[in-house]
Amino acid sequence: MTDISKSAGSVAVPSKASKVSSYRVLGEGSSIAVSVITVIAMFLFWQLITEMGWIKPLFLPRPMAIWNAFLQSLTGELDGHTLWEHFEASFTRVAVAFVLAVLFAVPFGIAMGVSRIARGIFDPPVEFYRPLPPLAYLPLMIIWFGIGEFSKVMLLYLAIFPPVALAARSGVRSVAQEQIQAALSMGASYFQVIRHVILPGALPEILVGLRIGMGVGWTTLVAAEMVAADAGLGKMVFNASNFLRTDVVILGILIIGVVAFSFEMLMRWVEKYAVPWKGRM
Repeated sequence: MTDISKSAGSVAVPSKASKVSSYRVLGEGSSIAVSVITVIAMFLFWQLITEMGWIKPLFLPRPMAIWNAFLQSLTGELDGHTLWEHFEASFTRVAVAFVLAVLFAVPFGIAMGVSRIARGIFDPPVEFYRPLPPLAYLPLMIIWFGIGEFSKVMLLYLAIFPPVALAARSGVRSVAQEQIQAALSMGASYFQVIRHVILPGALPEILVGLRIGMGVGWTTLVAAEMVAADAGLGKMVFNASNFLRTDVVILGILIIGVVAFSFEMLMRWVEKYAVPWKGRM
């Protein structure tokens, strides 16, 4: 066989890795296209059923009514606070609670994963209050810490903590024992094993826990801002519901959803570059 025929044969048969890469790229592109089409279709259907009068505006206002409520919120005509003031107050509360949860929940989760003693101490209280709805212990937060900002941040922090801690624990438990034993046999210390073996191995599940935790934080936001909050998206939605302003309620829901979705996209981008090996092994 000549060199030309060999070269032609090698070009004609793509490698398995290139096929997988091509399928992955095509899959991502088609997924984005389907998502865009779905959003457009949902908006058109919303426009259709409201214009045709199939649903009363009290239950589902027209998109133009949401837009008008958005313009009113920008100038503070709704409740004396601009939309930016509501957003800033809510984002600050969620961000502070999220940072605190990351600083404490990740080390606690890692400790529960590597130490039986730590798991025996911290696992029962975390598993006990994890399924409790935040509204169940909101009165306790108010009794213990008052109606100021600290009680709101603490409520969000307690809601975010369990999914992040349990994800970190699960990630640590998923690390192969062969890797840990190999590092120890090469003379690595206990903390070096945690730093260079356990933490990178647990990072994919930790990032998933962070994504879930942030979603739980935004979900708890309305409950946290129900009591004695001057401003906030949850407070705006709660006040609007008292006056049957469905357009403002939907506006607040859309803003919270867009912010949470933006964080989800950010975490997916971080995951793509922080753990590039995920899904390829």
